[in-house]
Amino acid sequence: MASSVKTNNQNDFSQGSIVKNILRLALPMTLAQLINVLYNIVDRIYIGRIPQNATMALTGLGLCLPIISMVIAFANLFGMGGAPLCSIQRGKGNDQEAEAIMGNSFIMMIICGLALTILGLVLKRPMLYLFGASDATIPYADSYITIYLLGSVFVMIGLGMNSFINSQGFGKTGMLTVLLGAVANIVLDPVFIFLLDLGVQGAAWATILSQGLSALWIVRFLTSEKAILKLRKKAFRLKKWRILSIVGLGLSGFTMSITNSLVQIMYNASLARFGGDVYVGVMTVVNSVREVISLPISGLTNSAHPVMGYNYGAGQYKRVKQAILFMSVVSISYTTVMWGLVHGFPEFFIRIFNHEGDLVAVGVPAMQIYYFGFFMMSLQFAGQSVFVALGKSKNAVFFSIFRKVIIVVPLILILPNLFRLGVNGIFMAEPVSNFAGGMACFFTMLATVWPELGRKEKGDCL
Repeated sequence: MASSVKTNNQNDFSQGSIVKNILRLALPMTLAQLINVLYNIVDRIYIGRIPQNATMALTGLGLCLPIISMVIAFANLFGMGGAPLCSIQRGKGNDQEAEAIMGNSFIMMIICGLALTILGLVLKRPMLYLFGASDATIPYADSYITIYLLGSVFVMIGLGMNSFINSQGFGKTGMLTVLLGAVANIVLDPVFIFLLDLGVQGAAWATILSQGLSALWIVRFLTSEKAILKLRKKAFRLKKWRILSIVGLGLSGFTMSITNSLVQIMYNASLARFGGDVYVGVMTVVNSVREVISLPISGLTNSAHPVMGYNYGAGQYKRVKQAILFMSVVSISYTTVMWGLVHGFPEFFIRIFNHEGDLVAVGVPAMQIYYFGFFMMSLQFAGQSVFVALGKSKNAVFFSIFRKVIIVVPLILILPNLFRLGVNGIFMAEPVSNFAGGMACFFTMLATVWPELGRKEKGDCL
């Protein structure tokens, strides 16, 4: 009992420096996300170095990204939807409801994971052709995604349930969760890909076995005495109103992943049409680099969720404003630096994944166009994070859709035909959307959330 009280006091985000509270979670969470990205990034690095047809194999793996994003979308639906609600309920002192939210999220992840496995295996080939696969790349894409889909439940639990560990303030444990799987993946990849000569199939087997280890670790921790909120059988009973609340807030993360999938489909299909397979390979590299350089900003904004949600639930509105200010300044500063590095040294980033001359040659200008004004993306991250943390699901969902569906998708279709821009026009869609969508999301947050917090802060002082 004494240990439990001590843990609760340590994870009381309404006490101490707001910056230290965020950083205490941000450092391990960012490392955890960095390690998590290695699940797929390491696959691409190894595949890009196989002795024969490396570019075609890498392109085939890239064609699977929209399907992988769909699986991640459902993990986010219940993970990013349930975890902030847990933080709010814990801030109110209602641990029983917080555990019920976590239990319902867990069961829904299992159900959706099984459904995605069945549907994915049935529809995989027509989907891959729709996503821009050619007769040369379809064997690699089909081989990878068939095995990956068999581990959908592991992916759902590994990604989704780790949010509930972080939301309780156990950032280091969340990092160890991902570290376990990532280390296993790094070790298994060369064994399956090269030693057993399984190629892309080996990369897929290494990934799902590693995710399985992470999932087992998470379940073990959340059923142990170390957890503040525990997975209990009585919390598994599904309630319609509770699931709707989880889904309502999780729609932001879900929509972001689904729209990412849609955008990846549009990019790959358009690049295959205007540039051929090599440009689809370039897009795979561009996405891989983005996953890596976005990690610190994603880790910071995600770590601010439980801190802002807890303080919002506890009525500490001034501390919420401090968190927003700190998160925004750091986000903008970091993305500005990364824009400079990618623009100045694009070939360095490309060669991490592929050394073949044709891909590097066309990849350099593509990288410089795609990442132009990258700092504006931080405004989207920051604004979206505030809406999610404070339970404002409608705003969060709207701006997820606005940037990707309303701006990016039409631009991908229009720009390549405008002034004969071709593939350059396709890559230009991203920076345009960053400027328009980022400013719209961030300044709407400032115009709505900031005054609301000020009014509530004054009301508490009266």
